[in-house]
Amino acid sequence: MPAQLSQNTLLAVPLAPLVGAVVAGFFGRAVGRRGSHIVTILGVLIAFILSAQTLYSVAVDGARFNATIYEWMVLGPLKMEVGFLIDGLTAMMMCVVTFVSLMVHIYTIGYMEEDDGYQRFFSYISLFTFSMLMLVMSNNMLQLFFGWEAVGLVSYLLIGFWYKKQSAIFANMKAFLVNRVGDFGFILGIGLLVAFGGSLNYAETFAKADELSKLVFPGTDWALLTVACICLFIGAMGKSAQFPLHVWLPDSMEGPTPISALIHAATMVTAGIFMVARMSPLFELSDTALNFVMVIGAITALFMGFLGIIQNDIKRVVAYSTLSQLGYMTVALGASAYSVAVFHLMTHAFFKALLFLGAGSVIIGMHHDQDIRNMGGLRKYMPITWITSLLGSLALIGTPLFSGFYSKDSIIEAVHASHLPGAGFAYFAVIAGVFVTAFYSFRMYFLVFHGKEHFHHKPFPGEHDHHDDDHGHDSHAHTPHESPAVVWVPLVLLAIPSVVIGFMTIQPMLFGDFLKDAITVNLHAHPAMEELAHEFHGAAAMALHGLTTLPFWLALAGVVTAYVFYMVAPSIPATLAKVLRPLIIVLENKYFMDWFNENVLARLARAIGVGLWKGGDGALIDGLIINGSARTVGGIAGLVRRVQTGHLYWYALVMILGVTGLMTWQLWPYIEPQFKSLLGA
Repeated sequence: MPAQLSQNTLLAVPLAPLVGAVVAGFFGRAVGRRGSHIVTILGVLIAFILSAQTLYSVAVDGARFNATIYEWMVLGPLKMEVGFLIDGLTAMMMCVVTFVSLMVHIYTIGYMEEDDGYQRFFSYISLFTFSMLMLVMSNNMLQLFFGWEAVGLVSYLLIGFWYKKQSAIFANMKAFLVNRVGDFGFILGIGLLVAFGGSLNYAETFAKADELSKLVFPGTDWALLTVACICLFIGAMGKSAQFPLHVWLPDSMEGPTPISALIHAATMVTAGIFMVARMSPLFELSDTALNFVMVIGAITALFMGFLGIIQNDIKRVVAYSTLSQLGYMTVALGASAYSVAVFHLMTHAFFKALLFLGAGSVIIGMHHDQDIRNMGGLRKYMPITWITSLLGSLALIGTPLFSGFYSKDSIIEAVHASHLPGAGFAYFAVIAGVFVTAFYSFRMYFLVFHGKEHFHHKPFPGEHDHHDDDHGHDSHAHTPHESPAVVWVPLVLLAIPSVVIGFMTIQPMLFGDFLKDAITVNLHAHPAMEELAHEFHGAAAMALHGLTTLPFWLALAGVVTAYVFYMVAPSIPATLAKVLRPLIIVLENKYFMDWFNENVLARLARAIGVGLWKGGDGALIDGLIINGSARTVGGIAGLVRRVQTGHLYWYALVMILGVTGLMTWQLWPYIEPQFKSLLGA
């Protein structure tokens, strides 16, 4: 019999960061900076330790938990409650969220030490950790939606953390509005499942999946489950930044670097991937929905990677890398390789958090200059940041034996084995994306850590190069230096799983029983995982075989091309930029998606809003219904007033006329024949 998990222990996991957030947020001035970071780090540390114990119990002892913690309300047969579902998928997510959050909390001590909002920042990131834990631990769609919206809200607060900075305010509003579009689809999907399934609980809804698959959407011949799954995925498109709802994520780099690692690499943006994997019993019953998921993921993986090539802001390069890798995860979901998608989610969380925090360390060393063209030669000044960033980059491009290799190659093989109509395009996208990823990753790496030292004269001066910046940092020229231990220790701790976690966990996560009861796959209709299992002969053998495969040679070609372009012959990219200027303009304008949103969609929305305001609210509601009814009553009253003269003879005349009319009406059946005969005569 599987071991049982303690309800109180599980409750402590999300509540510990929540307590830290409350203390730092409401009592930050009382406890001070030191007290704020101690209480929040302690809360996340407790959550991580308990999450690690939970993962051990789930993986080794087979422990499971699925129960209601608190019943909020009951509406007929519909129960609204808080509950936890702990299985392999949840336990893995709990550990990833808490470990990355812990590293970010420690890193923040050094990165934000001079910021006036120190306590507020710690409160926000702890509150985010609580929200994400509530999302991944939920056993019902109500709690899932609560966590979903909570991480969106805290993300809004963190992106706009420097609220006196106009670009940060624009970025957080943009993120908020784009996510509202996705969330509208998400809540529609939940509403359809609740309306026809009759329950918010995962297990109860999944038990009715076969019945739901036989229903059609009212008034159409569309399969109900297809519509519901596509609506759910639209929510994932917003949260996990899939085309065309990806536009908010690059701009979110306006927030402090620690939140880029926490929210936009490791946790929040992976919420959509987690949700689709959790809903696998529903998605498996709709090939149309799966094909839609795969094609959207393929577009995101390839075309967002292209944008990374022309970025010069170090954080934006990593941001577009995140978009591309989220596309890879989404493609795996479409291929019904859900376990591969969450496996890449896990490995990506470590090496992408490492790359973001490494970028932050470089920014500190460069005195908050983020333009990679002003860097170069930082290897000898920042040796720890250099080696950890190199390890993260090697993991990102899928170097054999590194964590990213096992998950990324598994995605490529799963797509190749898929039989869906969009699999051909998706396979091309993920294969081409290998070269693109390697090229832009090592373009950044070479420009930052190797080559000539450009920081002495700065060919591309930053906005703070001639005056103090908004956060109290002196902006005079200086020599870069390694970041303090509180910054580089998290880099080292993240570098370890970035190298080894894939080798250690690929067998149990993809081909063992770890995710067996959390994910449902119809192997007969979608055989990708079966073919992967047939070809897998161990982690070491997979890495050895990986040296002979096309993805490895494409990645190597990307690295070599980046080296030649930016270290050996920098005139080549300059010449190509002139020759391919029209293409560069398209990329610099991000496929004109922002222009389209601002000049077409926004104006259309404004026109519709003005039309509804003036035509609907002003003319119809205020003018016709409200003011019109008042005018009608007033007109009738004006006529009636003319009858009420106050003269007795007038009232007597009206009474006589009334009685005459009444008598005529009553006697008409007797009078009518005489009247007709008279007319006939």
